[in-house]
Amino acid sequence: MPTRTRFTTWRPLATAAIAALMAAFLTPLTAHAAPRESQPVYSYDNAVREAVWVDTGLDGDGDGRHDRVAVDIVRPREPAQQGRKIPVIMDASPYYSCCGRGNESQLKTYDANGDVVQMPLFYDNYFVPRGYAFVGVDLAGTNRSDGCVDVGGRSDIQSAKAVVDWLNGRAKAYTTRTGTARAKASWTNGRTGMIGKSWDGTIANGVAATGVKGLKTIVPISAISSWYDYYFAQGAPLYDSGPDWLSDYVDSPDARAKCAAVQQKIVDGAPRTGDWTKFWTERDYVKDASKVKASVFLTHGLQDLNVRTKHFGQWWDALAKNGVERKIWLSQTGHVDPFDFRRGAWVDTLHRWFDHELLGYDNGIDREPMADVERHPDQWVTSSVWPPRSTATTTLRPDQGTQAGVGALGLTKGDGTETFTDDPQLSETDWAAQIDTSTPAKAGFVTKPLSRDLRLSGSSKVTITATPTTPTAHLSAVLVDLGPDTIRDYAAGGEGISTLTDRSCWGASTTGDSACFKNTAAKKTAVDYTVVSRGWADLGTYASDRKGVALTPGRAYTITLDLAATDHVVPAGHRLALIVAGTDKDLIDPPADKPTLTIDLSRTSARVPLVGGASAFRQATSGTSGAVAEATDLDGVRAPRTQRVPDGS
Repeated sequence: MPTRTRFTTWRPLATAAIAALMAAFLTPLTAHAAPRESQPVYSYDNAVREAVWVDTGLDGDGDGRHDRVAVDIVRPREPAQQGRKIPVIMDASPYYSCCGRGNESQLKTYDANGDVVQMPLFYDNYFVPRGYAFVGVDLAGTNRSDGCVDVGGRSDIQSAKAVVDWLNGRAKAYTTRTGTARAKASWTNGRTGMIGKSWDGTIANGVAATGVKGLKTIVPISAISSWYDYYFAQGAPLYDSGPDWLSDYVDSPDARAKCAAVQQKIVDGAPRTGDWTKFWTERDYVKDASKVKASVFLTHGLQDLNVRTKHFGQWWDALAKNGVERKIWLSQTGHVDPFDFRRGAWVDTLHRWFDHELLGYDNGIDREPMADVERHPDQWVTSSVWPPRSTATTTLRPDQGTQAGVGALGLTKGDGTETFTDDPQLSETDWAAQIDTSTPAKAGFVTKPLSRDLRLSGSSKVTITATPTTPTAHLSAVLVDLGPDTIRDYAAGGEGISTLTDRSCWGASTTGDSACFKNTAAKKTAVDYTVVSRGWADLGTYASDRKGVALTPGRAYTITLDLAATDHVVPAGHRLALIVAGTDKDLIDPPADKPTLTIDLSRTSARVPLVGGASAFRQATSGTSGAVAEATDLDGVRAPRTQRVPDGS
């Protein structure tokens, strides 16, 4: 595995004089020692609140003039008065007026002059008193911005990139949406960090992938890394709609009146066939990971079925390959902000991260473990690097058992076949619940109970050789931890959290913008099994994951499914299972036909990232840990359902 790239601090350390000068100019702390933490010494109540409109250089709405995106700014007044320049934390979002941000769906509000009163979330309340400016950008086509939403394409990304350029003196901005009076960012040193959940974090990924100068770090939370993978899994559609529905969902009324041509381009560029087009190439940020110069601190829920964990897995691997400085948090939740599942630690870590990356403080965060992983609700462990260095891809192979569809999983190649019929009314929870029972809609393969813990860390692949009876067929591959546990209930409404009525405060407040937010608690459930990782594909993409073809009934096809990234420990006494089936209800759409598929076990395998590799698997499955109970239905979470909006609310 790639080794961790150590952080380099931009803070000059050559002389005591420079260190003292930095201490004096970056924060009003004593100059006797280099500062290690920014302090809330500036007035939030007296902060400058202003709006500018940045010229993107595009004319997406076709009105004959460059689009301008609205940029709402909250910054401490004192540094500019004293001739000091400050860094910027920025969240570029399509949700500031249509849908809201955070667990309480906050919207931007404005005073009579059009300056922001409430900026959603805690970032401005907490960081502005500590010497940062906070900037909230309305993506093109949303809220008070010109242009059109293009769902992760050039317009979306340029909306935010142009603001980074303006903060660094390379782009134009104006004091009004249509006027000619210019606005200068003379108050900032241009050092920018982008943050955001879901679509917002996706924009941070996309802007970083341009290599824009001045963007020093990004903090993508549950973010998309390639928009194709938001809508399809190797040709299998994940939703009953495409990105045109999503753009219409967030478009401002002005954009809806002007953006019909853009909407049609989205429809034409993203056919529901699942074939890869130029539209998806433009929205694939992974391919441009080599351009990323910003450090990356990402966080993702391991049970996120909105922005699935494949997104962080492939992005992380690409960043590692290109030596990008990085840090990661992985929770047991679904699509949830860390502010709502680990609030105190999150605010503290984010504070130290921005202090290090934007102020250059040597606070030691670069020498701490790279990864924090939630092993049980509210119980966290760390890894010095992620995945751990001892992780090795291990090939596990299915074999027949004594019942049809109830087989074994081990290191030795199996033989024979298993057959199942796609039932679109069943999901992974139905398959796992009856893993030890012969059922017609799935084939399951299970290890014997483990004698010691076995840790999976990273992304898996499952290669399947299948013979269909119809011209279309979809496949699902699922890894399951079979054994009792108490986990976050990611399939419930809060996706692993419950929102309480009491509040806690994180920063300074004004009458119009409170820093106090509803507290949360882990929502837990007892289960007999836990789905660890999933992957799906249209078997018609067997020859190319970018174009599907009709299948010939009776012919065998071999395809490799990419399973989502995970970090999970299967405890001693539990079993690890691989399930192969058809449509995973509500997680992929069914094919046109209802195929029966026959799996060639000698040509089917799972490549799983195990800490300790094959040796760890062999040791965990070679001891004695008790017999398997008589087959019975197992309890898990309720069948999960996905959203079709990458929304942070």
